[in-house]
Amino acid sequence: MPKAKGKSRRQKYSYNLNRKRLYRSARRRAAPRIACSHIRHAWDPTKSVAQNLAEMGLAEDPNKAVPILKKKLLGMEVESNGREQGKKIVRKPYVVNEMEYEASLPEKKSNTLSRDLIDYVRYMIQNHGENYKEMARDEKNYYQDTPKQIKRKINVYKNFYPEEYKDFIESLKPEKMDVQ
Repeated sequence: MPKAKGKSRRQKYSYNLNRKRLYRSARRRAAPRIACSHIRHAWDPTKSVAQNLAEMGLAEDPNKAVPILKKKLLGMEVESNGREQGKKIVRKPYVVNEMEYEASLPEKKSNTLSRDLIDYVRYMIQNHGENYKEMARDEKNYYQDTPKQIKRKINVYKNFYPEEYKDFIESLKPEKMDVQ
């Protein structure tokens, strides 16, 4: 059975189609990506970005929110711009309050070392003490670290786990007493 006549021909490019307008309208409809969950829940998609941020008590433009005062060159006197911004009504103050509370929480310490690195450092200290050159020649030094690199790794372990390091050194002292 033969093919339909128009199917095998490729489509011609339409020069009269305005693709810019199509692209703009698709971009305009897209909602902004909001990272903060407090803002996302209080966001009203029917309002503009400026209106939403004003209702929450947030600044749309940080340059306008905190104006930089201009100084005179000769007298170095502070000059005000003469206009005072009217007080804006904040309809959703809970957004700012929740963000301030979240910012006041202490930051979680995320400094951790891999279990392999901890075991490597403990092995080196246990077998070689403070002799970094000997550590560099050890057979367990798979990555062929130089003495300075090994020293740096041990210092990182000391900084991340100071109590654990002290306990480890204390546990090594009785073993050295028994050997002597």
